Amino acid sequence: MQKRSALQRGLGFLTKQERAFKINLVKVSIQNFFVYLTQQYQSIFVIGLGATPLQLGIMNSAGGLVGAAIATPTGWLADRRGVKVVMLLGMLPMIIGAIVFSLAHDWTAAVAAVIISTVALRMETTTCPMVCGGCLKSSERAMGMQVCDTLSAMPRIISPIIGAAVVAAFGGMIVSGIRPLYYIQAAGFILVLLIVLRVFSNPPRIKETSIAGVTAGLHEVFDKGIRVRRWLAYTCLSSIPMFVTPSYLPLYAAEAKLADQYVLGGMASASMIVPLLLSIPAGHWADKTGRKKTIYLTTLIHCLSLILLILAYDTTMLLASSILQGFFTLAMVTQAAMSAELVPVRLLGRWYGLLGLFRGVVGVVAPVAAGLVWNSLGAPYVFVMLIGTELARLAILAGVPETLKPREG
Repeated sequence: MQKRSALQRGLGFLTKQERAFKINLVKVSIQNFFVYLTQQYQSIFVIGLGATPLQLGIMNSAGGLVGAAIATPTGWLADRRGVKVVMLLGMLPMIIGAIVFSLAHDWTAAVAAVIISTVALRMETTTCPMVCGGCLKSSERAMGMQVCDTLSAMPRIISPIIGAAVVAAFGGMIVSGIRPLYYIQAAGFILVLLIVLRVFSNPPRIKETSIAGVTAGLHEVFDKGIRVRRWLAYTCLSSIPMFVTPSYLPLYAAEAKLADQYVLGGMASASMIVPLLLSIPAGHWADKTGRKKTIYLTTLIHCLSLILLILAYDTTMLLASSILQGFFTLAMVTQAAMSAELVPVRLLGRWYGLLGLFRGVVGVVAPVAAGLVWNSLGAPYVFVMLIGTELARLAILAGVPETLKPREG
């Protein structure tokens, strides 16, 4: 009997999953298309509005501060009122943030857009893994999350190229050339809001609870969870690239490597090649051999991509670095699968809210630290810093046990 391809296995896996998982996949795919229209140009847009690299970091830190403040209440609300309510509330600031960006005429106006968008992102990072955590069996969770990542990666490959064409049509990598992307993005987010409102329903395994206090149940997370404190430290370190790379990598490529809009678009698309091709095999391997082995390997390759970025002297090396950047996505998805298995399912909202709180704190510190490193030591040292934090988180991970055994309740 002929062995099925990874894509065939993934599609077969998908058809047997709950409706909430499938609708969320569609929602994330469409949302990704519009998010990645602007991501590679946002820091250049803000710099074009008059900000310095350090001010860019301070702006992102302000967003991280708000994100930290709402993280725990978001998890409480998701547990109490259901995932759908938080998804709907999260789409509103996402739409408003895109509109504010489109209307911004100086960098201080963009601060409000960053803060509003960060609120939306914090809600998204709480609800999306809750859907996977509630719908997927522990023995298939890494595979399921990687299937979701594979299919939702397809729009992310196309989107940056379309974004580059729009930027070129409106004058290149200047404020007036990038601004139209935010109008398109706002319209796309309205479409996503309608999908959640009309089609999505809460996963049946995630019940609404009657716990009244925002902090109620957190003691159970520490009591019933596996190495929760160590995992929080690990999460903090693993979050640093998430807050630094989107802003400083495109800016570094444009200023230090002289990349134009097409190269930046190509780099963003190239970063999705590995998730598209290897997400399903990586998920299958993580479910069979262990989460930690997958995280170790993919994180080391991500470090290699950062080294290649620093040494890059032409477009080919920049694109090669971006391809290897895709291994960071594989590591994060596998990490998300492992994270969902550290606490009982009924505590996932509190757990993701707590994780969001710590990520939010990192979101305050990391962008400013990167801006200070950029100004004082030089742009390449921002990525040297990232390599150091990536290696440090692997050392912390060594003290966390494997989580393939299902944890229900």
